[in-house]
Amino acid sequence: QVQLVESGGGLVQAGGSLRLACAASGRTVIDYTMGWFRQIPGKERDIVAAMSWSGSRTYLADSVKGRFTISRDNAKNAINLQMNSLKPEDTAVYYCAIGRYRPSRIATDKDEYDYWGQGTQVTVSS
Repeated sequence: QVQLVESGGGLVQAGGSLRLACAASGRTVIDYTMGWFRQIPGKERDIVAAMSWSGSRTYLADSVKGRFTISRDNAKNAINLQMNSLKPEDTAVYYCAIGRYRPSRIATDKDEYDYWGQGTQVTVSS
């Protein structure tokens, strides 16, 4: 049974920071692509960040480059999303997801991810 549990969401003022964590069980994060997505009501779920199974490559959406960082904690079998300089347009439900076993490239399409966490709300006030 694969489970992903996100934590760290909340309410923050514009310019502030939050750190999201995603603890995985049932799969080892070092063998799978891991990603963070976000979704607002009525919109598609969009990629925010992803990390290759090797940990050597990362992807960041243009809208978050220079502000967000994805990292991995192998000892905790978890991934993190550090979010700095938050903007009101970052407000969304953030989801952690686990993709395929050792793919040749980083997956950025949500259809390439097999398991999802329950989501955590991030709200940025202006």
